[in-house]
Amino acid sequence: MSPTPEATRPSRADRLTMVERMLLIRRVEERLGADFKAGKLIAGVHLYSGQEAVGVGVCQHLRDSDWIASNHRGHGHFLAKGGDVRAMMAEIHAKATGVCKGMGGTMHVADLSKGILGANGIVGGGISLICGAAFSQSLQGQGAVSVAFFGDGASTQGVMSEALNLSALWKLPMIFVCENNLFSEFSRSDTVVAGRIVDRAAAYGMPGVQVDGNDLDAVWAAAGQAVLRARAGQGPSFIEAFTYRMAGHVEAETGFLQGAQYRSGEEVQAWAERDPIQRQRTQLLSTQQATAEQWADLEARVAAQVEDAVQFAIDSPPPPAEQALQFMFA
Repeated sequence: MSPTPEATRPSRADRLTMVERMLLIRRVEERLGADFKAGKLIAGVHLYSGQEAVGVGVCQHLRDSDWIASNHRGHGHFLAKGGDVRAMMAEIHAKATGVCKGMGGTMHVADLSKGILGANGIVGGGISLICGAAFSQSLQGQGAVSVAFFGDGASTQGVMSEALNLSALWKLPMIFVCENNLFSEFSRSDTVVAGRIVDRAAAYGMPGVQVDGNDLDAVWAAAGQAVLRARAGQGPSFIEAFTYRMAGHVEAETGFLQGAQYRSGEEVQAWAERDPIQRQRTQLLSTQQATAEQWADLEARVAAQVEDAVQFAIDSPPPPAEQALQFMFA
């Protein structure tokens, strides 16, 4: 449910829902990372661990009729929007029961019934898709909104300027969410990105805000304002959320980096101390919105979900050979 304009903190019920979803994302990503290293997956995975507060804080305001598009780090967005963890896990395992029938894989999970246009292996590819979706929604006039999730690296793509221009010119119900995790693959963003990313919005007369992407309350409040604005027909908004990925760029990177380091252990540890999930756990317990026993129950419930999803994927059949020629054209 979207907040009233003055709301700055989610209700206890909303917070508990979001924390459970954040924890599910983390545990899924941890399992995928471990399974890849154990040789149980067919492809490398780009994990969302550490960035959960952004996707969840935004998607808590969205309905199934609202659209999102993601990037190569899209498992988190898929689950944040309410995607089925079993179907996602089966997709990553390339099984016929996967959400894309095993044809998309880790970087292309999508579920149109949930408003998830899909993850995208092309940097910035989801931005143009969501601009088109927002244009469609503006024509339908039913108050739906579209959200593009992208990283700091994608902010330098030409499609960003095109989408900013069109969405502002046509007052599209679109929200740009830049998850600035400080790295464009293995390059520090300040070595490849000029200026402040949020300032790109100001050039088109679009409101923009920077938030602590590891602070669930800050993301939730900023997203709530942007969603209200979009639903009211007031046009697009831009959110730059500063966060950090706790995993590597891709879980296969140790093989080709061959011992090279692009960030220090001290830096990773410093960001680990700002873990968005641990911050929420501390807040819930200190404000007595949850007890230690309730948190333990939550952990157990999520762990069971993850184990069930993995077993479902393992037990599911591979796609039949003839499926290779299906689903490409409508």
